[in-house]
Amino acid sequence: MSIRKLVTGITAFDHISAGGLPYGRTTLISGSSGCGKTLFGAQFLAMGIQLFGQAGVFVTFEEQVEDIRINLRTLNWDIDAWERDGKWVFVDASQKDDDTLTVGDYDLSGFQVRLERAITKCQAKRVVLDSIGSVFSQFQELNSIRHELFKVTLALGRLDTTSIITTERTEEYGKVSRLGVEEFLTDNVIILRNVLSEEKRRRTIEILKFRGSSHEKGENLFTIHPEQAIVIIPLSAMDLKYRSSGVRVTSGVAKLDEMCGGGFYRDSIILVSGSIGAGKTLLVANFIDGIREKDERCLLLAFEESREQLFRNATGWGQDFTKLEDDGYLKVVCLYPEVASLEDHLLNIQEIVREFKPDRIAIDSLSALSRTSTDKAFREFIIALTSFLKHQEITGMFTVTTTLLSGGTSDTEGNISPLTDTIILLRYVEMSGEMHRSLSVLKMRGSKHDSSIRGFTIDDKGINIGEPFTGVSGILTGIPARG
Repeated sequence: MSIRKLVTGITAFDHISAGGLPYGRTTLISGSSGCGKTLFGAQFLAMGIQLFGQAGVFVTFEEQVEDIRINLRTLNWDIDAWERDGKWVFVDASQKDDDTLTVGDYDLSGFQVRLERAITKCQAKRVVLDSIGSVFSQFQELNSIRHELFKVTLALGRLDTTSIITTERTEEYGKVSRLGVEEFLTDNVIILRNVLSEEKRRRTIEILKFRGSSHEKGENLFTIHPEQAIVIIPLSAMDLKYRSSGVRVTSGVAKLDEMCGGGFYRDSIILVSGSIGAGKTLLVANFIDGIREKDERCLLLAFEESREQLFRNATGWGQDFTKLEDDGYLKVVCLYPEVASLEDHLLNIQEIVREFKPDRIAIDSLSALSRTSTDKAFREFIIALTSFLKHQEITGMFTVTTTLLSGGTSDTEGNISPLTDTIILLRYVEMSGEMHRSLSVLKMRGSKHDSSIRGFTIDDKGINIGEPFTGVSGILTGIPARG
């Protein structure tokens, strides 16, 4: 028989834990300083009150109660009201200069009485003990303390509570806990990590063990949102059950629509690859301008250019972004990629999409976003983003920048190209002592497309796609040859 679970209410945690925390048991949450242990415990209690009306007890062994109150108020949790209503109870077990946690030698019975009284008074179903490591640091006989804390966990189970104990660890990958004994107090262990890799931070959560219960294996990304607290982004929640539309939408360029067999599919992801100045942003501008045809809405996320620069360039190509914006068809968001982590960018995009409800989204460029994370984190971001857009049936156009003027590939392109439905290559070509631009549709899933390489020019009316290059090979390599 499967073990009964208590739904935590924490975003996506109930998914990766296959239903929540094992009911009536104690779970150890271990992590280095600043990884989010205290916040996870507080959120566990807050969600219990907000969603299920379950009272909770928060025990602090280290921080002062008032400091915790101040920190939690920033999340718009009405801790004061919950305390007045008897839904949230603090137990201050922090070490004072003039007191001790022991009664006799290594005896926590005094603390246990206080804890049981608090649980009984508010009929708590959820309990958090934060952080147990500070208790261990007071004593030399670890086995004695382990025995005393084991009695505390038994009492918690006897009182029909589902509990969390937090503890510290000194390294992100190594011993589960600092002293190596805390994990033996509980049946369940969760590890929070805040890993520094390539000068970039990456937060993950891993369920190390749920004794007798199923759960997702491995690490899952999470971020700390100023309003939602801990938000987990599990790749296991991304499914392939989205619909595939046969409806075509225009690229904004009639000739490109013709090359693509009638336009892009409505819920497809289009990748535009090219070097600096090759025309990527121009294709994005035409993609945006294409919303006029069916009164669609478009969201533009720019990570390299300012709003004023984008609007000026569009005007130079004969497009009026200001009117599109004034009429409510266009929303432009310009940010430096470094202002937030990829996880925060993903949540921000999802929030804007839900509010604005666009039919199209353009990101210029993914190459800029990629420099804020490791390759692994970026791949996970792309998987989560493309899955979200496809489930929303939004047409997406992303640009990536190649390192060579003549083309080649980039790490960004390698990460995203397998997840895209259409790839458009923009390249410079040197012929007869002159530089030309070329465009080709490298791939288009589910549709016939023109595979020729065509030259194009840019003028005050935008992009003009010409005839295919004939009698020339090696164009995409940047070394064309006749014959």
